[in-house]
Amino acid sequence: MKTDTAHLFGKLPDAAVRTVYEVLAKVIVPKSDLVFANPFELLVSVALSAHTTDRSVNAATAQLFPIAPDPQKMLALGVEGVKPFLRPVGLYNAKSRNLIEMCRLLIERHGGEVPHDRESLESLPGVGRKTANVVLNIAFGEPTIAVDTHIHRVANRLGIAKTKTPEQSEQVLLARTPKRHVLNAHHYLILHGRYCCIARRPACWRCPVAKQCLFQPKTPKPASA
Repeated sequence: MKTDTAHLFGKLPDAAVRTVYEVLAKVIVPKSDLVFANPFELLVSVALSAHTTDRSVNAATAQLFPIAPDPQKMLALGVEGVKPFLRPVGLYNAKSRNLIEMCRLLIERHGGEVPHDRESLESLPGVGRKTANVVLNIAFGEPTIAVDTHIHRVANRLGIAKTKTPEQSEQVLLARTPKRHVLNAHHYLILHGRYCCIARRPACWRCPVAKQCLFQPKTPKPASA
């Protein structure tokens, strides 16, 4: 990815960026909302999470993983066999096809194991840059920052980034995130965006980093809160 990202930096000073991470690290447990037991289940869960909620994915995989916990058993189910399990998630027809083809390639190319490199991961059906980043980060401890719509929104609202795409936001976050927080930055930002800095009405009145955040006007506390 392009490394000359200074023109994409937001106006939040570096010292304030460091403070944001220090505060979020104190109030957020860096753990995925997805339920999985191994790299394969993580890969499947993240791939299924596109255009749906983690809750819907967990509902589907809670029934699927006990029956098919590895690529071999998943492949044996076939497309029609996995479809009933994936009905809770969006686009389940396409995701069923991608899942079975993914398992076939994992077996043929990687001996049934989840590969540790980006190129191999992104060559799998239904796996893009964000999914690859999540797997590399959570399963293998790589210092990647997977950027979805939540993280893209949070980075721009806070003033860390001034970007138009998640890909640009990823570049900025990798450049501006203190090294000690890169490993967990994805969790801090996505969970903050999911439960506090929500899209339509951010909960500024209870935001732990409201003092640093450049977003204006701040959302006032509702009368019912």
